[in-house]
Amino acid sequence: MSSNRDGIRTIIINRRYFLLGTGSAIFSVLFASCSSNKNQSTSTPTNSAVPASQQTSTIKIGVWSVIAEDILKFIQKELATSQGLEIQIVKFSDWVQVNNALKSGEIDANYFQHRLFMEDSAKRLNLNLVMLNQTYLTPIGIYSKKIKSLSEIPNGATIAIQSDASNQDRTLKFLQSQKLVKLKDTSGNLFTVKDIVENSKNLQFKELEGPAIVRGLDDVVVGAFLGSLLIQAKQLDLRPIVQESTKDKRYALGLVTLQGKENDPKIQKLNQLIIDPKVKEFIKNTYQDAVVPVF
Repeated sequence: MSSNRDGIRTIIINRRYFLLGTGSAIFSVLFASCSSNKNQSTSTPTNSAVPASQQTSTIKIGVWSVIAEDILKFIQKELATSQGLEIQIVKFSDWVQVNNALKSGEIDANYFQHRLFMEDSAKRLNLNLVMLNQTYLTPIGIYSKKIKSLSEIPNGATIAIQSDASNQDRTLKFLQSQKLVKLKDTSGNLFTVKDIVENSKNLQFKELEGPAIVRGLDDVVVGAFLGSLLIQAKQLDLRPIVQESTKDKRYALGLVTLQGKENDPKIQKLNQLIIDPKVKEFIKNTYQDAVVPVF
């Protein structure tokens, strides 16, 4: 009898261990399953990330003139957003500050100058600047509210010209092409009024900055300046007596950045957008002959 009882007790104990072991195994499986589900529910699927091609990048562009500002606004509205580019326009009150802002890192690029102006600024500011795509040219014209032809310019007349170095050089070359003055050979340096060696009409030169030269037409016989200044002065109805040829792209304005940054993807993206055919049509339709696309 004792042997039978011991056998029965052993069977009962083994059953208990079996049930306990089975229960532990089931619990472990359930716990592992719950933990796995919890981790799956809180993790972010890798394929939910926004593709790089659809991400928006922001570029800061410095401008001085209303023309460049309007062109960039058109690009932002019509072209840039669909390309994942956000353009932040940083406007400056004069053209000296724009390259300084590039030097300090305040902006990524600027859009206001032609190659000769850029080269002169680079020397003065000790900067390595790069000209990318050129987009438009603003021809220099001779304007007047008092006469209608160059032959009417009286002896001793005062002529207003732009005071900055590159545009004064350009203006004097244009006046020489019209036989109003003759310049000495400066061996590649920029011309100034001091380089005039012949002045048959004894013209008196008044050097003015920016839009002030348009406003100053009331006080002079003629003025020689960029047609874009008429837009800023809201005098597009004023037509030139004679205008510079638009074939020379040396004076075409383009996108400029620091050397080493020209291959930045966002700069290159804008560099392509500024020569889009829609931009060409916008320039032609908006500015008439005061601004001419060159691409």
